[in-house]
Amino acid sequence: MIIVTGGAGFLGSGLVWGLNAAGYDDILVVDNLGHGDKWKNLVNRRFADYLHKDAFLEAIAEAKDPFGATSVIHLGACSATTETDAEYLMRNNTAYTKAVARYALEAGARLVVASSAATYGDGSLGFDDDPGGLGALKPLNMYGYSKHLFDLWARREGLLGQLASLKFFNVYGPNEYHKADMRSVVCKAYAQIGKTGRLSLFKSSRADYPDGGQKRDFLYVKDAVAVMLWLLEHPEVGGVYNVGSGAARTWNDLAAAVFSAMGKALAVDYIPMPEAIRGKYQYFTEAKMDRLHAAGCANSFMTLEEGVADYVKGYLSQPDRYL
Repeated sequence: MIIVTGGAGFLGSGLVWGLNAAGYDDILVVDNLGHGDKWKNLVNRRFADYLHKDAFLEAIAEAKDPFGATSVIHLGACSATTETDAEYLMRNNTAYTKAVARYALEAGARLVVASSAATYGDGSLGFDDDPGGLGALKPLNMYGYSKHLFDLWARREGLLGQLASLKFFNVYGPNEYHKADMRSVVCKAYAQIGKTGRLSLFKSSRADYPDGGQKRDFLYVKDAVAVMLWLLEHPEVGGVYNVGSGAARTWNDLAAAVFSAMGKALAVDYIPMPEAIRGKYQYFTEAKMDRLHAAGCANSFMTLEEGVADYVKGYLSQPDRYL
């Protein structure tokens, strides 16, 4: 039994896709489907059962090992960087992850959890995933802080070596359609370009970055899934690890890739950055991948152009195309 929390979400359903492709279907999907279209992410997937996240939490609180799980991949969380309900994030993200960790480790199951590059804050301290530097990080939003608190707790409890906590950078790709404003810019750009023929990007408010020159480490979801599958095959690998392409690219690069994949001429407008996010905006992110490589993960990643082309031509351009 493999448990995937957030298994109907973007990363979670992507992982179930990868597990199915590898021949696994004894999978328990844990999530909260609600009233949206997230359920569509599961239509093409094979799994043994589904359980609401609250029922799962109750089950692991009442019994030491109610599922007989061999692996637990905890991807479920509120991922909205704009969420302002700190109490909710402390309960839903931090406390829930602690409960899942206690259950998995007591059951002797392989544990992989999703952290985030948002834990790095403004990036002034770099993007080194050495756990020795965790205490110096200052996330810019409550989402990042809720993830950071779990990593600090795991280090304090001496558990980091028994689990893999993954600091995902900017992941994009199929099955994110339900995420509304939290969809990737690739997904939003495809819709905007299709409707207007143009794309809006934020202006820069820093002299050292031109408009659209802000940089991100963009990672295609299929590559993120491949890393998680590798970690499931190597339970001896534990600690905090960055998961990104390792190469920062500009928003202008991303725009050019989307227009090219759509077969359209580049047409970009630069608009003012909203005041609400101006002080919390990351101008540069780039995953330092040395530690994951040193652990033995030799996975290669698609370039931004390759990933965008696969996403646009293989999914976005085909209505209702899911992994």
